[in-house]
Amino acid sequence: TSRCSSWVYKRESCQHPLDHQKKEVNLPDCVNERQVQVRTLYLSMDPYMRCRMNEDTGKNTNFTKGDFVTSFYWPWQTTVILDGNILEKVDPQLVDGHLSYFLEAIGMPGLTYLIGVQEKSHITAGSNQTMVVSGAAGACGSLAGQIGRLLGCSKVVGICGTPEKCLFLTSELGFNAAINYKEGNVAEQLHKLCPAGVDVYLNNVGGDISDTVISQMNQNSHIILCGQISQYNKDVPYPPLHPAIEAIQKERNITRERFLVLNYKDKFEFGILQLSQWFKEGKLKIKETRINGLENMGAAFQSMMTGGNIGKQIVCISGDTSL
Repeated sequence: TSRCSSWVYKRESCQHPLDHQKKEVNLPDCVNERQVQVRTLYLSMDPYMRCRMNEDTGKNTNFTKGDFVTSFYWPWQTTVILDGNILEKVDPQLVDGHLSYFLEAIGMPGLTYLIGVQEKSHITAGSNQTMVVSGAAGACGSLAGQIGRLLGCSKVVGICGTPEKCLFLTSELGFNAAINYKEGNVAEQLHKLCPAGVDVYLNNVGGDISDTVISQMNQNSHIILCGQISQYNKDVPYPPLHPAIEAIQKERNITRERFLVLNYKDKFEFGILQLSQWFKEGKLKIKETRINGLENMGAAFQSMMTGGNIGKQIVCISGDTSL
């Protein structure tokens, strides 16, 4: 393998966490058969993880030039040498060539909510159940509501932060209704939209919004705890419920479990095929907010964490997939 240059996006410890410098460095050669050299096409912005989409060009005998791979463990670089054991091949046909979709609906976010809803929501088609999704216009929330509807929920209500996002949920994704938490009284709006109460709550944000939803949940209902974005700047990212809300939870026998998709690896293959099928049939809609350039990673992350994106926040590093 010839030596080549790579742009590295490096955070300096003396700077603000989202301030970075872009440096050019020389990559070493692959030194053993486990390593592969890969080029970054897209980088994923998530509160909870980073998946990566890349092109493989290395020595590892499990890969050939032209393979597309993903990994959790990817630095913010244009080109990098990684251990092939942490890479996973993906098939572009599953996404009709839209490679960035492996970082969202046909990847870990999609799997998280497909398996989470299947395992924890206790949805039964035809049972007239109501689902509420917070953070509903983001990468995960937008998928969660669609999956809940596809699996049999009679009513899906999303909570988000702008009129544009509310319209997106109801006009494009099939949500029955949406609440802008920045306008009006959320508790009153929720009661009006869900007069029979809430059966399943996809909790992506935590905080006051979650307290409001939980207070209107039914007996023996279910909370799927997949994120607490409003709490991530605190020392305890998954803080306990307020005592009054905890009392409601116990009194109504509401389950509240943190869901970790990595505990269900045996379901990944079937899950990806199901998500791909829904996508190809037009049943699962995918939305991206894109920004170009490695130098904009910090800005993209900050925008994602403050609700600046609709759907998945993607950073395009190299849109050229040619070999």
